[in-house]
Amino acid sequence: MKIAVVCANGKAGQLIVKEALSRGLDVTAVVRGGNRTEASQVIQKDLYDLTAADLKGFDVVVDAFGAWTEDTLPQHSTSLKHLCDILSGTDVRLLVVGGAGSLYVNPEHTAQVMDGPDFPDVFKPLASNMGKALAELRERSDVKWTYISPAGDFQAEGERTGKYILGGEELTLNGRGESVISYADYAIAMVDEAVSGGHIRQRISVVRA
Repeated sequence: MKIAVVCANGKAGQLIVKEALSRGLDVTAVVRGGNRTEASQVIQKDLYDLTAADLKGFDVVVDAFGAWTEDTLPQHSTSLKHLCDILSGTDVRLLVVGGAGSLYVNPEHTAQVMDGPDFPDVFKPLASNMGKALAELRERSDVKWTYISPAGDFQAEGERTGKYILGGEELTLNGRGESVISYADYAIAMVDEAVSGGHIRQRISVVRA
C-alpha cells in the first residue's frame, strides 16, 4: 500500500508517517521545507502546488494540514478543495485530519460541540473554519474522502496507549466519561483507516479507550 502524508512535518503528520512506516507501508512525506519525518521518500512541494500527477499511484493521501492564525484559518477550506480537485474522479482515498468542534452532541444532529456554552472562545474561529471545510467536503461525491475527528481533548504530547474507540458523527465518551486522545493514538486510528478503507464519504471520530 502506498500512502502520501501531506503536511507531514506537523506534529500529527510526523506521527502518522511513523505509524505507517512501523507497519511496513510504503510512505511518502509531502513537505514544504526540509523533511523532518522518518520517511525516506519525499515530495518537497507546497500543498497548493501539488498536481494530479504528483499524487498519481498512491492508494491513500492523508491530509494533515493545519492552520492556526486568523489570517490562515480560511486555508482549511481552500487547501482541502485543492486536494479534492486534483484527486477528483480517481480511486485514491483522501483521509482528512479533522477537528472535534463540529461533532454533534445530540441525536438530531442540530447542535455541535462548538455551539456549547463551555466551548472556549479562543478555539471558536478554528472550529468554525474546520466545520466549514467539512461541510464543503460533504458536497464532494467525486472524491473518496473520509474525515476523522479526534476527541475534544487532542493531546499532542499524550501517551501512545495503542487503544481507541471508533465513533461516528457524535461526540463519544469513553468508559471514564472522557473525550480525550493523544496524537499518537490518533495516528494509529488514521493508519487503521488507511489500511481498511471502510468509511468512504463519512465522518468518523476516535477517543481513547
